[in-house]
Amino acid sequence: MNFKKIATYTACGVAVLAAASLALPRHVNIERTAVINATPEAVIELAASNTGYQAFNPYKDLDPNLQVEMFGPATGVGSGFSFESKDGAGKQTVASVTADQVVFDLDLGPLGQPRQAISAVAVNGATEVTWTMDMDLGLNPAFRVMGLFMDGMIGPNFELGLANIADVTA
Repeated sequence: MNFKKIATYTACGVAVLAAASLALPRHVNIERTAVINATPEAVIELAASNTGYQAFNPYKDLDPNLQVEMFGPATGVGSGFSFESKDGAGKQTVASVTADQVVFDLDLGPLGQPRQAISAVAVNGATEVTWTMDMDLGLNPAFRVMGLFMDGMIGPNFELGLANIADVTA
């Protein structure tokens, strides 16, 4: 086979794979829940605070060299931190705080801008804490394929964070 045919077949194969990736889900949702012995107010107060979040940040356990620089107010909307770790760099900012939920905007640069939330609801004398992340993967074929593995990559980190919240509030 000559070079021209090989290049043509390769280009066609790449085009077919890229088109097929558009059939993959564009939106990813990751969610983990745990019931802990703390009040919803204590969980929300912790999550809405720069220093409080760092007390349960699962990525501190996963990367001892994690660098965090806080900005904005100490707590509430606008508080946040930038980070640099072995897995990348970004910024997390508190976008809203209600009695039962803190919503965070993340900026991961070229990797996207997911939104995370930690909610806390009283149940039978304890608190059900749910950590979620929603991300729009856009039209990028590589991101769409990566989206198939996001739950397995991020979910365990959320589980660790929920265990850390339980430990910190105990």
